[in-house]
Amino acid sequence: MKISDILDEKLVITNLPGNEKEEIIDGLINLVAQSPKVLDKDKVRTAIFEREKIMSTGVGNGFAVPHGKTDAVSDIVAAFGVTAQPIPYQSLDEKPVRLVFLLVGKENLVGPHIKLLSRISRLMNKEEFRNKLLDAKTPQEIISTFKQEEANYSEM
Repeated sequence: MKISDILDEKLVITNLPGNEKEEIIDGLINLVAQSPKVLDKDKVRTAIFEREKIMSTGVGNGFAVPHGKTDAVSDIVAAFGVTAQPIPYQSLDEKPVRLVFLLVGKENLVGPHIKLLSRISRLMNKEEFRNKLLDAKTPQEIISTFKQEEANYSEM
């Protein structure tokens, strides 16, 4: 499963509003709730914020991947946002975040959830890729950027 396969233009936002970590996560939860795969937005919110309490999902290099597993989705669903400005996020490298990938997995689909988290992290380790995402002006450009980058990885 490719990242670009689970991203939908309606679930990608440039200039994600908010000034705090909770606001931007909540904004992406509201966005992903538009998907027919989301059965209960409140349960999704609880799963994401419970996971965030364990350890910050700000993984570094201006990127965060809030995620969780719940029976409140019918299948894996994702949203992606580029914040309007850098957001303090309690990241591992203590740097603010601008790129946020929200991933919600179905409780019994642990394997695909872990694989997608790994792939997202691998892609986001590339500075050139992150810069392309920051420069993208539309959801279409963002999805195209993911597709182009994934094409470079034969195992994906």
